[in-house]
Amino acid sequence: MSDLFAPQMSKEMAERRPLADRLRPKNLAEVTGQEHLTGEDGVLARMIASGSLGSMIFWGPPGTGKTTVARLLSGEAGLAFEQISAIFSGVADLKKVFESARLRRMEGRQTLLFVDEIHRFNRAQQDSFLPVMEDGTVILVGATTENPSFELNAALLSRARVLTFKSHDEASIEILLKRAEETEGKPLPLDADARASLIRMADGDGRASLTLAEEVWRAAREGEVFDTEGLGRIVQRRAPVYDKGQDGHYNLISALHKAVRGSDPDAALYYLCRMFDAGEDPLYLGRRLVRMAVEDIGLADPQALVVCNAAKDAYDYLGSPEGELALAEACVYLATAPKSNGVYVAYKAAMRAAKEHGSLLPPKHILNAPTKLMKGEGYGDGYLYDHDQPDAFSGQDYFPEKMGRQQYYDPPERGFEREIRKRLDWWAKLRRERAGG
Repeated sequence: MSDLFAPQMSKEMAERRPLADRLRPKNLAEVTGQEHLTGEDGVLARMIASGSLGSMIFWGPPGTGKTTVARLLSGEAGLAFEQISAIFSGVADLKKVFESARLRRMEGRQTLLFVDEIHRFNRAQQDSFLPVMEDGTVILVGATTENPSFELNAALLSRARVLTFKSHDEASIEILLKRAEETEGKPLPLDADARASLIRMADGDGRASLTLAEEVWRAAREGEVFDTEGLGRIVQRRAPVYDKGQDGHYNLISALHKAVRGSDPDAALYYLCRMFDAGEDPLYLGRRLVRMAVEDIGLADPQALVVCNAAKDAYDYLGSPEGELALAEACVYLATAPKSNGVYVAYKAAMRAAKEHGSLLPPKHILNAPTKLMKGEGYGDGYLYDHDQPDAFSGQDYFPEKMGRQQYYDPPERGFEREIRKRLDWWAKLRRERAGG
């Protein structure tokens, strides 16, 4: 009985496979969104044409075709294909794969080993790939969503070429949806605005776009066409591609910081809201805004630090969602404030000097002399109390004698620091006069 229905069951099971699986490209030419790699002049197409593949790391967001491209490469190059996931595999699994690859090599066939989530392997596990890469037992193709520079061993990276996969753009997603419609034999039941909304929901993930399309087809009744509101009811909006502990997190906080530094309040607000929307901890963002206040605004507007601390306290007091507005206010304040890294630069220069010069004794005239011995050593001799001097300024030297006078802080002619520079210039003039210069 089972034999009788086997072909029918096989066909039914094939039709039940997820749409994304049924639409996997059959060759590199069918891959969409990665033309810089798979196109006629792409890196991978040239490798295939040359008849020589080297080890590679595929770096890019989810749903961009890394696994599919690796499988197609093995087929077009005539290589055996082995696939493992770093999430589910350990040292024992690697040994089995390597041994199988060695046996194939003895028979004259090379193996393309695809390692998904390769960054999940620890340093020792990553090192285990080096011998089999060097002797040609395997051609390693690792896939990662994380920056290889931070997550992979330098030794491994030196033996593999990093190829970057790009998020699908709207045109690329549209191509995938049209292929889906051809496969299903019917149009996607969405009006133009809803279709555009679905493409945005996919967030550059080709697999997600097809999964969303499948959900729409399942939900639609005969002759029904959804508008944007209807789409929202049947499809739960995808969370943005953003991992608070990884690249997405650091990319967006970097973009926010640079938008603030670049005095662009609109871009700064956009990135702040991107992170709010992705579920970032608002207090983390509050701390980053405080950092921006001291690093990029500094004494050009001393009030910036006060505003940011107040915004953080306001969020603590109000909670979410009302408290986010206080952080948004601080963000706009920072972006529109005059900018100065004068104190930041001075701090780093002073820190370098402190490390370079060691434990130099301050000049004796500014040291207290609580004992007779210290007085006898000249501690406190010649100290001038500034408040008793003309202009409340003595002009004395406060650096260790072996260093001589230094300058670390050089305030720009912007914001409040314009006034600070005037004071410093005035004190420098008095210092010269009292030194006889």
